[in-house]
Amino acid sequence: MKHVRTIIKKEWAEVFKRRLVVMVMLIVPLLFTVLPLIMLGVMNNAAIDTGGSLTPEMIAQSGGMPGNVDSTCAGLSGDDCMQVMMVIQFLLMFMMMPLLIPITIAAYSIVGEKTTRSLEPLLATPISTLKLLLGKCLAAVIPAVGVTWLSFALFNLGLIIMKISPGVRSYILGPTWLLGILLLGPILAVIAVNFAIYISSRVTDPRAAEQISGVLIVPFLGVVFAQLAGVLTVNISFMLLAIGVCALIAVGMVYLGTLVFDRENILTKWK
Repeated sequence: MKHVRTIIKKEWAEVFKRRLVVMVMLIVPLLFTVLPLIMLGVMNNAAIDTGGSLTPEMIAQSGGMPGNVDSTCAGLSGDDCMQVMMVIQFLLMFMMMPLLIPITIAAYSIVGEKTTRSLEPLLATPISTLKLLLGKCLAAVIPAVGVTWLSFALFNLGLIIMKISPGVRSYILGPTWLLGILLLGPILAVIAVNFAIYISSRVTDPRAAEQISGVLIVPFLGVVFAQLAGVLTVNISFMLLAIGVCALIAVGMVYLGTLVFDRENILTKWK
């Protein structure tokens, strides 16, 4: 693991010099943390003003909220139910952080080093391809996951400060959110990083690598729209299924990376 740690330190020393990477790591988590708090605060004040007049049945009949209202809102008041239905969308926003942030970092992982002439000496070393890719993968995954977890902690702190209902806070700290933040998030980050590394090793421009890697967001947006349309419900069952499927995809991508990452081609045929 000594070689892997060395690669991680080298990646961080290079990547965090780039203003774009730093801005993404600051602005995206800030936006995805503050925006939900503002919306929940507005809804909480509205609930106080109306005296808690909403009921789960009224919410379900309105047809405006996705998912199974009866099971999700069991034991909650109508206004708490409305807020819980809303925070399901916020969970998906938090899930975007482990996708967006590592793509920005990993897009420079190969092509960025090539443009600065620092890739050739690294590829010429006897370090194995698996360790090389593992080091580059972890260098992007660790900051992305760390920022996501920190944002989630600050989000929950903000809920307490804004005096959001204990029922809503309990749901956010429940198994659905925790499975998404603690398990699915890191797995998505691994998938995003490996995909970005594949692209980065095939193109000659860092911006092109980042833009092409952004295509990975499209399937995730499909899940968001399906949730909004009520086609699927983000609950414990969905999270467990997503974790299992994405874990298999992540393992497959790591294995595939060791097969398609052609060091000699990168060294000799780069244009």
